[in-house]
Amino acid sequence: MTCVILDDEPLALDLLADYCAQVPGLELTAQFDDALQGLAYLQDNPVDVVFLDIHMPRLTGVQLAQLLPQPGPRIVFTTAYDQYAVRSYELNAADYLLKPIAFERFVQTVQKLRQQLQPAAPVTAAPAAAPAHPEATPTAPDAMFVKNDHRLQRVAFDDILYIEGMKEYLMIYTATGKVLTLQSFRRVEEVLPPERFARIHKSFLVALSRIEHVERGKVQVAGRLLPIGDTYRDSFNALIKAYNLL
Repeated sequence: MTCVILDDEPLALDLLADYCAQVPGLELTAQFDDALQGLAYLQDNPVDVVFLDIHMPRLTGVQLAQLLPQPGPRIVFTTAYDQYAVRSYELNAADYLLKPIAFERFVQTVQKLRQQLQPAAPVTAAPAAAPAHPEATPTAPDAMFVKNDHRLQRVAFDDILYIEGMKEYLMIYTATGKVLTLQSFRRVEEVLPPERFARIHKSFLVALSRIEHVERGKVQVAGRLLPIGDTYRDSFNALIKAYNLL
């Protein structure tokens, strides 16, 4: 069973590489601390499994998973943030490893992957699947709460046009007005659905569905031209292509 590791933390890369070396029959073919380099490799080199960190610069693990060719490798998300669990299962991830990852938990995942990758035995008839209970499947959140003055303001994801960084504050531009909050981009990026929003500049994050056009290194949202930073240009272009907008 071949695998690749993507993680921007050197210690996490070394740990998982050491785990792979200890498990018989698991071959580590490559490891990357840069998401775009890893994506380029995976597009040309098919493997069975990708151990994929979620929170990486330029391109998140969730975004990268959506850009992989189909049928693609089995995805095992690795992250220190447990709020991504629901999203990972929506993407049919094989497993979800919460850091710090214990070796025993890693071995359990490998065994699970081996069972999934084994050819299925032929069957003569499949029993009808029982209907899922409507309360059994968790629903993804559709809004976030941010501190505004002395209250928590609900901001629906559908209403967000773009977000602008202002030193320690963020100005959230919505279809109905503006919300100023004392918050960091990092925290907001952890909450926003990564398939719907993209960081395009150190000071701007935009809703992909609200982009009116892209021109000369800028995007227009709600009539305002916003710059695309060099650091975010490649990942943004990859997202645009994935959304069939070019």
